[in-house]
Amino acid sequence: MSITNRKKKDLHPVKILSNKEIEKGIFIVDIERSWNFIPGQVIAVAMSPDDEPRLYSIASGINSPYFSILFDVKPDGALTPSLSKTKPGDLIYISEPFGKFIDLGEPGYWIATGTGIAPFISMMESGISSNKTLLHGARELRQFYLAEKFIASMGSRYLRFCTAETANDVISGRLTNYLKNSDTLLPDRKYYLCGNPEMVVDVRDVLINKGIPFDNILAEIYF
Repeated sequence: MSITNRKKKDLHPVKILSNKEIEKGIFIVDIERSWNFIPGQVIAVAMSPDDEPRLYSIASGINSPYFSILFDVKPDGALTPSLSKTKPGDLIYISEPFGKFIDLGEPGYWIATGTGIAPFISMMESGISSNKTLLHGARELRQFYLAEKFIASMGSRYLRFCTAETANDVISGRLTNYLKNSDTLLPDRKYYLCGNPEMVVDVRDVLINKGIPFDNILAEIYF
């Protein structure tokens, strides 16, 4: 997702600390951290100060000494092919954290697909998952990125939904079907959605049809 020229002027050089390919085409990059942030916020990222930056959710906790970002490589993308090839010590350019996809600690649901799991990694590692249920959708089992962290922290409150493969601890089918059939969705809960536009729209429609107030649905769309 691109942002405005105003934000481009606020980019600062930081060093790459590590770069790991956790699945084919999926990377986690750790970078120097100079600012405090609220879990759920994003940073703008560019390879040079003259490039148009892209937004990435911070995927590390508030007590981490670095920022992490989780991304998939877009072969024709302006940023991710180069970012995936960075090495420790390389410079990239980022903005200070900003954004309003903020969990204030109320009981609720986190709902994610793909790399949309990133802000929930930050929230979980920051200690605000105890009253949340996480629904994580994917086509393939390998796309449950960093699932081991959520299994260890959230246990039975971490539900995975897979449409193309099966496993003993994974629910077959779309997470939207689970929501449609659920009779436990309460209107006074908060629902945080992060992932591709189709998922966000579909889930938001299901929740509204279930009587969830629009103001209790917060969304962050990943392109």
